[in-house]
Amino acid sequence: MPSIFSYQSAEVDWCEGNFERSAVIAEYYNTISNVSFFVLSPTLLYLNRQYCQKKAVPLYFVSGLLLLVGVFSMYFHMTLSYVGQLLDELSILWSLAVAYSFWYPQAYFPKCIKTRRHFFWLTGITTVISTLMSFVKPTLNAYALNCIAFHLLYLTWKELKKCNDKRVHRMAAVMVMWWVLAITSWISDRWLCWLWQAINFPYFHSFWHVLIAMSLLYCCPLVMYFDVSYEMPSFKPKLEYWPSDSWPIVVPYITLEEPHKQC
Repeated sequence: MPSIFSYQSAEVDWCEGNFERSAVIAEYYNTISNVSFFVLSPTLLYLNRQYCQKKAVPLYFVSGLLLLVGVFSMYFHMTLSYVGQLLDELSILWSLAVAYSFWYPQAYFPKCIKTRRHFFWLTGITTVISTLMSFVKPTLNAYALNCIAFHLLYLTWKELKKCNDKRVHRMAAVMVMWWVLAITSWISDRWLCWLWQAINFPYFHSFWHVLIAMSLLYCCPLVMYFDVSYEMPSFKPKLEYWPSDSWPIVVPYITLEEPHKQC
């Protein structure tokens, strides 16, 4: 019986051919494409430093976990080991759990939850149970994690109905565009592998890594924007773009202004 640390002991194997470009890296492009997460985390911290000065813990935690997502995903695609698969999926689960714990609006708490502290406990217990369940059928984990995106999209839609800032709506639209491209790439690699291998282009899972990182680059500032509106009433969140508004491709970030006025 192979070790759970052994190469190709995972229950999942993606479309890209194994060991075609390296004797030690199973899926070469799926591995190196995770560099996008190493860029994502410091970019979020640097551009949103004003938010971080006022509320450092959430962004530091989420950015650190996103960095681990990149590390563990790189390890998984390099080895295709069972341990690598679980580390990859569980790092995503715990990143989502921490983001929910810190940023989920209290207005949407279940009626039985009265404080953020209680919500921490609820999220923690749910995440531990989900972690244990992930060992039952690991091949289903990725599908379950992707389904959480629909809840995030629903929350975004509800928040956008309350705000008339066109820049925020534009940022949300671009975030959804990147997510649609990302999830399309993921599904294509999973279900249309025969087609991409037939035309010798089995690289859509590597596109998924880059495109979902781009989506998160827009998603995180959007979540912080709403968090400031709810949790920091003495400030007004303002959406800015780096390097400037005039560039065709920009990176959004949040600044804080006083006094706070409802949009």
